[in-house]
This record gives sequence, C-alpha cells and structure tokens, in this order.
Amino acid sequence: MSDDNKVVVVGSVALDDVQTPFGRREVSLGGSAVYFSWACSLFSKVSMIGVIGDDFPDEHVRMLEERGIDISGLERVRGKTFHWRGRYDFDLNIAHTLDTQLNVFAEFSPKLLDYQREAKYLFLANIDPALQLDVVRQMKAPRIVAADTMNFWIDGKRDDLEKVIGEIDYLIINDAEARQLAGEGNLVTACRKILERGPEALVVKQGEYGVTMFHAGKGNKGMEIFSAPSVPLDSVIDPTGAGDSFAGAFMGYIASEKKVNDSVIRRAVIMGCVVASFTVEGFSLDRLKEVDEKSIRERFSRLKKISYFDDL
Repeated sequence: MSDDNKVVVVGSVALDDVQTPFGRREVSLGGSAVYFSWACSLFSKVSMIGVIGDDFPDEHVRMLEERGIDISGLERVRGKTFHWRGRYDFDLNIAHTLDTQLNVFAEFSPKLLDYQREAKYLFLANIDPALQLDVVRQMKAPRIVAADTMNFWIDGKRDDLEKVIGEIDYLIINDAEARQLAGEGNLVTACRKILERGPEALVVKQGEYGVTMFHAGKGNKGMEIFSAPSVPLDSVIDPTGAGDSFAGAFMGYIASEKKVNDSVIRRAVIMGCVVASFTVEGFSLDRLKEVDEKSIRERFSRLKKISYFDDL
C-alpha cells in the first residue's frame, strides 16, 4: 500500500440533529467515521469506509474529497442516511439520545478494497463488534489496530466484543464503559483486567477531565499509567464527535511517525486531546475546518505548560 492511505477507518456517516444550551443544528454532517477522518487528516492520509443514503448532500461528499480524505470506500445506496437526534444539557459530558434511525446503516457490511487491506493502521469505530471482527480479518498485516465500543455492545454483543478485544492493540473507551466491560468499580483494577485480555493499551476518555492511558508493562514491569488533562476552554458549544476526533488525531499522529514507542504514544494522546478541544468549540465540523498546524502547535504547547511540574 502507498503512503496515500496510511490509516483506514470503518464507521458511521450520519446526519445529526443536535441541541445544546448554546444552540441547535439540524441535519448536520456527523458520524464516527467523519469526525475521525477529518481529525486524522490533520496528520496522515486516511481512507474512510462507510455507507450513505441517496439523501446525503453532495456538498458533504465534495467537502470530504477536498479535504483529501479518500472516500473510495464510501458506499451510496438506496434509502436514508443514518440519522441521530440528541440533546445536551449543561452537563455536556452526557448525551441524551432522542432518536436513532439506522436506515441504510442497519444493513452495512464493510468490504475493504484491495489497497485498504494492505493498510498498516486500522481504526474500528463504534459499530457492531461482529462487523469489527470481520474487518480485522479482511486485513493482511496491520501494524496497529485500534477500536472503540459502547455500553450497548458490551451488554448485547459481549462474546463478539471479547473476540475483537483479543485482536486489537488499542482500545479507546470511556471510564464507565471500562468499568462495565471489566465488571469492576475501580478504574485501575478494571483496566488491568482488560489489558490481560490482549490489548497493549487502553485509552480511557474522561470528557472534560481529560484522558488516562493504561499501558501493559513489558517484561517484569507492571501496568504503566499516563494521564493528560483536557484543554481548558472559554467556550464549549457541542461535544458531539469529540471522542471520535480524539481517536482520529491519536491514530493519525502515530501513523505520521516513523517509529512507534512510548514517547510517540504519549504525544499522540496529547494530540488527541488538542484536536478534540477544537471539535467541541462548534457544531459538526465547523471549528475543525479552521484548524491548521499553527493552531495545533499553540494548543499543544499550552497543554504541556499546564501539565508540567519539576522533580523534587
């Protein structure tokens, strides 16, 4: 595979209706694959696999193409595009789903193109674990496979999800999902149990409180922990897509580096926090579309200063 498509993502492409205390937006571009791809494209080439209906606006397709996102794997079929309607109150960490219409996404069966099977970096966004597992098994020899999941799949598709966890390198979920998956109230104990099932690292999203990464120690080393705060913001408009943007920047940054080591993974976590902080400053991709290398570096430096402290 050429460098033109370093990262492959499989996930949803959606039209969202979102209401927050700071405004509302109807039929806006959304979906896990969309947020991931845009964030990833800030660092690496990305190829998106998903499905849309015949109601999906052509201008959205053009915008993704103009961004340089490979949409050869974006299938358009008869029917309506996946549609999510949700509301956030002043606790922006909690999304209240008002309506979910899977539409064409209900019959989605990802089929990778030959060059996508050769990809070295794969992200499995929040979809049915049976589909995630099928995609992994279509790949030839990926260097890193990461996945997201949610409480719905933890409850309803536990067996398939456990198989996925055994096949991946990084699992990216929130703290409640980590506790639910492990059946443990203590987050540290929960993450240790999950790592014992196969992943090299568990990246735990904690909303406005940042991210904690639990990394399986090598040799006689125990589990290693790295924590990154979120970027303090004066304005948060809409948190939709923040987690997917985090994952996109995280994977995109790793793919942009020649070697993957502990330092690179830690910087990737910070990059994820930085890019996610832009996402929440607007609806849909409004704010992300304005992000450039200079703004990323400025916010990266800001987060580094916030987190820095001297040795004793």
